[in-house]
Amino acid sequence: MFGIGLALTASLSWGLSDYLGGVKSRVVPLLTLIAVSQLAGLALMGVLAVATHSYPDGRTALYSALAGSAGLVALAAFYRGMAIGRISIVAPVSATGAALPVVVGLARGERPGVAALVGIGLALLGVMLASAENHPEKGHSLASEVPLALAAAVGFGIFFLLLAKASENHHAIAATLMLRLTTAPLVLLALLTLRQPLRIPPRNLHWLVLIGLLDSGANTLYALATDHGLLSLISPLASLYPLTTVLLAQALLHEHVSRHQKLGIAAALAGVVLISAG
Repeated sequence: MFGIGLALTASLSWGLSDYLGGVKSRVVPLLTLIAVSQLAGLALMGVLAVATHSYPDGRTALYSALAGSAGLVALAAFYRGMAIGRISIVAPVSATGAALPVVVGLARGERPGVAALVGIGLALLGVMLASAENHPEKGHSLASEVPLALAAAVGFGIFFLLLAKASENHHAIAATLMLRLTTAPLVLLALLTLRQPLRIPPRNLHWLVLIGLLDSGANTLYALATDHGLLSLISPLASLYPLTTVLLAQALLHEHVSRHQKLGIAAALAGVVLISAG
């Protein structure tokens, strides 16, 4: 149960971070948003690492660096999708990447109970239902922002797998520190290469810092969760972050959510209950 609690807390933190990132990606240049948030996350993880004397060894560093690279590509696609489309569509589609660690977990011998397996299926089905649009004049169709969301899903799936590998044997903080030691310089290098100035509207700086703190906090919680539970259970629970993101988009941005999308949200929540019971 401890791992499940950590995974659900990670999903809430990611959900809030993603909502804020989606909103701010519409007013702040993408690379600036990512750079500031990554630097804020690096500062947080540096403090935690020093406080706990947690530093990456060679194996942890390698898997963390690979996870950070995959996660950075996914995050760029994710924020770009939310900048040009609806947050309530991009967030659920991106979460289908959880299928990858589920498959890997099952393939390596993990055997969740029947209730948990049904819950995994319900959660993933709910995410897919929440991603489909319904135009009165066109019928059901794929939202235009979905290709970017699917690219993010692949990247996040790889990220989940590699971060779990990096954090094995209680290396969660060291792994997430190395994530930021990889991603922050890469984003700064991209800014220099593209000659984009780091221009941050003062009223948005604290929001970008908060995004980075929430994201790195969620990464750490997920890494800890994978050390206390089955990967095939932890990953679907952690990937329920779209529920928080979509609900915030509905409440604060008044984004329209259709009946079948609401059904998808309900299915995902039911999946959480079954996974927890299993």
